Amino acid sequence: MGPEASAAKRARRFPPWIRKRIPAGDEAARAGTARLLADLGLATVCSGAHCPNLAECYARGTATFLILGESCTRSCRFCAIPTADPGPPREDEPEAVAEAAARLGLRHVVVTSVTRDDLADGGAGYFARTIRAVRDRLPQAVIEVLTPDFQGSRAALDAVLDARPDIFNHNVETVPRLYPAIRPEADYRRSLDVLAYVKRQAEARGLKTWTKSGLMVGLGETPDEVRGVLVDLREAGCDIVTIGQYLAPSAAHAPVARFVEPGEFEAWEAEARAMGFRAAASGPFVRSSYEAERVFRERAGSSYSAT
Repeated sequence: MGPEASAAKRARRFPPWIRKRIPAGDEAARAGTARLLADLGLATVCSGAHCPNLAECYARGTATFLILGESCTRSCRFCAIPTADPGPPREDEPEAVAEAAARLGLRHVVVTSVTRDDLADGGAGYFARTIRAVRDRLPQAVIEVLTPDFQGSRAALDAVLDARPDIFNHNVETVPRLYPAIRPEADYRRSLDVLAYVKRQAEARGLKTWTKSGLMVGLGETPDEVRGVLVDLREAGCDIVTIGQYLAPSAAHAPVARFVEPGEFEAWEAEARAMGFRAAASGPFVRSSYEAERVFRERAGSSYSAT
């Protein structure tokens, strides 16, 4: 069976609500965003993680910047980013991200990274430098960071928080039972502690920083386990939660256990809001950074001013 036949067979197994429809007529806008990123030598998690929303986001002139390399020191079984030595960080990357954000005219800038367990601070200093560089170029923009766990380092978390991001995102990704299979080098309680620590420190310093986390469904979790994660996130002081469908990047990754129906996603969003999350987004194509500006501003209001 050739590659085209294999792709068609995989597509037939997807339920109708998983088939992403790409709007016609946006090719030039998508190409323009891709060209700008290439000119500045920047990576995006949109591309690196094979996000199904890439074409839509690029067409809208937005992207989630991926700093600190294009390969990762960890080997999560859900992620398309390769595991390898990422090499030394690019020294001028923070300024290049700020330049791209300014050229795109972004009002909401999302920055994430590969996990850098090889660096003494886990890359926290580069996150801080990137936040400050973007703030210098776009003082009114909301800046959202999606960080790794920094192995729980308080000093690393403080370094990022000192740069005053508006939103501090760290994903729990899945339910604790599935961590050994899906996130073998991560720790569920450590991820919760990251969020709780950031929330406590932000409040102690009088910062307006919101905390955010996300998880995937369709990996074999039960409804009670998802509910348990939501309860844990609220107890950690998490403000925003996202829930999306897991899609296996390749046959070598963890398989999809089931495709969650849209009505179930709607129910999770309603339940999250009832639990007290300040904002929640749940749907088949929801990702941590997908429509991050809309999700945030619906709750914070268009009058929100950056920290």
